[in-house]
Amino acid sequence: MNEMYIVSFNSTHHAIKTDKILSENEVTSTTLPTPREITASCGISIRFLYNDIDKVSNILKDNNIEYKGIFHIKRLEDGKKEVKKID
Repeated sequence: MNEMYIVSFNSTHHAIKTDKILSENEVTSTTLPTPREITASCGISIRFLYNDIDKVSNILKDNNIEYKGIFHIKRLEDGKKEVKKID
């Protein structure tokens, strides 16, 4: 996988709550350890598809979920990762 979209959280509680809400709203997502390129106080992040970025953002806001940020991570040809904060 050369690129992915991640939401990272300030607490594990918010990550677990978000995972449940995304599932209820039929958003394809996966929980994973927070990539080290993203500094966050919580070790759990959620990966989701680009097509769901607006839906994920709205779910976070509508449910008052605290999160560190939404990030786009792209693996470059030299093997390094480029991280951009989207929200």
